[in-house]
Amino acid sequence: YIYLMFVYLSYVHSIVATIYPQDPALPIGSSLTATCSVNPDHGIHAGSLYWTLNGKRLPSSAYSILSPTVLSVTLPRLSGSRQRSGDNLVCHNSGGHVLAGSCIYVGMPPEKPVNLTCWSRNTKDLTCRWAPGGQGETFIKTKYTLKYKLRWYGREKECEDYSAGEPYTCYIPRDLALFTPYEIWVEASNQLGTATSDVIYLDILDVVTTDPPTDVTVSRVGDLEDQLTVHWGTPPALKDFLFQAKYQIRYRLEESSDWKVQRLFLKINRLTPLHINSSGAAHIWKRLQTGSCDSKVGQQNSTLRRDLKQFFGWVRKHAYGCSGMSIKLYDQWRGWRQKGPKQHRK
Repeated sequence: YIYLMFVYLSYVHSIVATIYPQDPALPIGSSLTATCSVNPDHGIHAGSLYWTLNGKRLPSSAYSILSPTVLSVTLPRLSGSRQRSGDNLVCHNSGGHVLAGSCIYVGMPPEKPVNLTCWSRNTKDLTCRWAPGGQGETFIKTKYTLKYKLRWYGREKECEDYSAGEPYTCYIPRDLALFTPYEIWVEASNQLGTATSDVIYLDILDVVTTDPPTDVTVSRVGDLEDQLTVHWGTPPALKDFLFQAKYQIRYRLEESSDWKVQRLFLKINRLTPLHINSSGAAHIWKRLQTGSCDSKVGQQNSTLRRDLKQFFGWVRKHAYGCSGMSIKLYDQWRGWRQKGPKQHRK
């Protein structure tokens, strides 16, 4: 006990000077007056001291000697801190040795975070991203905390993994409920205030993304130049998936900037083929299978209507009414279009 008391007294005695206030947080545009008080036992006069801010000596015109052991400095109209860890205000003796120091945090309180969105990969986890409110720059360290809870019950939790490599992002790796919606929000805080985002409500199943399909292959259909068959396999992560997967294929001509989209609702436990053609052949043949010979059936689609008009014009020369139609006849017409002179396609 006596030894500990001796150490404590020695530590108090070794303090040469103190700065007040210690580590203040101030809004941009504020003014600050700080004091450096020297321990009288060291025989140092306040007039021999000087101040630095971030290593740069402050002019003596900003000083005031308040007593033989106290020197003040006034910093008017402070701008935002140059470093997130605070600006270093230091009191020195005449030889340049550091007597005491303080960090000054000058900035702005955070504004309400915005654009909070979340997604789940294969229903196994949840990743959320947001943007800081306003201009985003507060000049001092601001902490963002993603919070979430089950909407109607359950305790509030905090996301812990902010190491995704992107700012304003947090990752929840496990223990998610699939059939109960969540409330999710972000709190931003620093030494000058706190702000909270709007709460979003989401069901994990509504924000699921999956791994891409595997073994994607594309092949031509026989000798036809305008048809492709696309095959793909089930992503490994979906093999034990309880729900039906949606597939979407986008395709375009090489010289075109317009993408066409095929949306498919297919079982995921088998290799799935998709037949694509550039002339709308699948849609035309579906019409022909109904027995309709009316060239107006495709009026809702200009490409389909044009192809039907060309096809029925050709059929009149090569078949006898609807009874003569077949898929073979349709393929003959398409081959004629591809190999014939340009005027046949007008």
